[in-house]
Amino acid sequence: MKIAMGNDHSAVEMKLEIKAYLEDKGYEVVDFGTNDTVSCDYPVYGEKVGRAVAGGEADLGILICGTGVGISLAANKVKGIRACVCSEPYSAKLSRLHNNTNILAFGARVVGVELAKMIVDQWLEAEFEGGRHQRRVDMIMEIEKNGK
Repeated sequence: MKIAMGNDHSAVEMKLEIKAYLEDKGYEVVDFGTNDTVSCDYPVYGEKVGRAVAGGEADLGILICGTGVGISLAANKVKGIRACVCSEPYSAKLSRLHNNTNILAFGARVVGVELAKMIVDQWLEAEFEGGRHQRRVDMIMEIEKNGK
């Protein structure tokens, strides 16, 4: 599985830790983030990962900024993206099971590295349940399609 990763200046260290963690588990990681701690614009990286996932260049995406909020908002502007911010494993798991999220975001200033690993594991291990949840995901995508 190929995972696109993106980050801003606040999350360089965490990105490198999570990237190595994923690669050790056998995932292929495509790094769209910065490796510079000089202040930069998180929407650039949210969009890059969003476009990589929506375009099929990567199967899933992981985004990290200070809180995870801003970078996920940028990714969610890309058609076909369902990014969520999770600061604990339970929400990450359910976001995949029920919402079929394709990008996970979290904050380097909110969670530590070990908790981030648990969040990532729960998210990657979960599989969309479909069924009644598919109807709701379809409704979300219809809102995007119609701009309502």
